[in-house]
Amino acid sequence: GDTELLIAEAEKHGLLRNQLAYLLATAYWETARTMRPVIEAYWLSEEWRRQHLRYYPWYGRGFVQLTWENNYKRAAKETRVAMDKDPDMALNPAVAAQVAVIGMKEGWFTGKRLSDYITLKKSDFRNARRIINGLDKAGEIAEYARQYDALLKAAGYGED
Repeated sequence: GDTELLIAEAEKHGLLRNQLAYLLATAYWETARTMRPVIEAYWLSEEWRRQHLRYYPWYGRGFVQLTWENNYKRAAKETRVAMDKDPDMALNPAVAAQVAVIGMKEGWFTGKRLSDYITLKKSDFRNARRIINGLDKAGEIAEYARQYDALLKAAGYGED
């Protein structure tokens, strides 16, 4: 997958180790464990998406499943990549990494940001799900985040 790309983007934006762990857990979950940018319901047809997704053609793409036209417009403005003109640009791994990292750090998607739940003193991985999608699958993603955090710590990430 593109784990190294996500780590590099997170480092560029100063994410803490536990924030990176949560970001990786979210990407792992939202990409169906591939760690590659995917489209929402990738196993179904474009026609299915057209008929069933109320936010079509602004359906989920990338590492965090960017959705809704207003989110594509914000991501386009912030990254200077014309996703608002061509939503499939959000599938480019480098672009998708920027959207995931900056969007989660700044709270683009729900108004909630990484620092609301994850700081040097706390790692509220369960409630951090609110950054992306309410509490949907929060327990499972929190467990992945704990595992990523342990792996990053063992690798010396974020340690002085």
